[in-house]
Amino acid sequence: MKILDRYIAKNFLVGYVIALLVMLGMFMTIDLFLHIDEFAENSDLGARAMTMNILHYYFVHSCLWYRQLAGMVIVIAAVFSLARMTRNNELIAIMASGVSLKRILAPILFLSLLLTGLMVADQEWLIPRLSHELIQKHDEVSGEGVYDLWFIGDNKASLICSRRYEERTQTLYEPIIILREPLQNAAQVYRVVGKIQADKAVYDAARGGWRLTGGRFLRVIDPAAEPSMDASRQSAEPIDFYETALSAQDLPIRRQEGFKSLLSLQQLVELEHNSGTRRTDLAELALQKHSRITDPAINMIMLMVALPVLVCRDPRAMKTAILISFLTTGACFIVVFLCKLFATEVFLGHIQPAFWTWVPIFLFFPVAIVQIDSMRT
Repeated sequence: MKILDRYIAKNFLVGYVIALLVMLGMFMTIDLFLHIDEFAENSDLGARAMTMNILHYYFVHSCLWYRQLAGMVIVIAAVFSLARMTRNNELIAIMASGVSLKRILAPILFLSLLLTGLMVADQEWLIPRLSHELIQKHDEVSGEGVYDLWFIGDNKASLICSRRYEERTQTLYEPIIILREPLQNAAQVYRVVGKIQADKAVYDAARGGWRLTGGRFLRVIDPAAEPSMDASRQSAEPIDFYETALSAQDLPIRRQEGFKSLLSLQQLVELEHNSGTRRTDLAELALQKHSRITDPAINMIMLMVALPVLVCRDPRAMKTAILISFLTTGACFIVVFLCKLFATEVFLGHIQPAFWTWVPIFLFFPVAIVQIDSMRT
């Protein structure tokens, strides 16, 4: 069986590499055709620099596209390998030798499991480390972005704003930091306790915070708690450093609406436990956390649903089998998309991201078991 396993594995891996390269190439070609004018905005850097910028952009984004395409590529590779064996009547020869057709699925399922692990590694290790580059637009040069920041929350529930932030120097110009604290017995309700203003702030990685130039701290007085204090006569206190877990590398990512999909599971858990995380973000964080478990499982389930259909002995029925496998896989993708769409919506007065994330598995896993059990071998 080792010879047969190696043969099936080779066919599957060849189909996988071809399908992956074709689909990534298609994504790159379409994206380059639509955005070549945006890349050309950096033509003043020279042809060589612009070309390197384009290559770097698509190299980085191929990691993100791989995560999105991994499940479909595995199914296409299985179609490629089994269609080739059916066309050459190899499945009939395998059955004539007394080997069950279920046995030929073993190397495909084993390699699919390893490749799904590769997708998980891409999501949990590679994408978070490239997240600051994945959020860049086509006309932006890596590490050279300049933009404003508004109400970026940190681990202390403070809100950081700046009219101008330079990525290259990691400098905030005219920053305003609104200091808050949660009210007792009131979840996700905060009270402003002070404000920090400065001429500029430079990130200091060694100290874990921002070095302030011309920093001034003004404490907000609560008249009910301190009736003797006159807020109009209060003077600003000098401050030269603000400690926070929000680093310079986090700012470009946190300003994007969909940045949570670029974080690792550990980062999602840390963000969920930050006191400054908004209530509206908790449902999306829960969706992303559960998706890190369910997405690899759904990819394997899609393959288990499609494989029994593809294992047909008659070459004339192969086209129908391929069509059915793609339809079932497409149906699974649509159900997953709709469930993630509903996961952050209110139904019957509740938001249940965990339930909706697991619904596709509850629906399609029994189908996969029935499909494999009903195979004619």
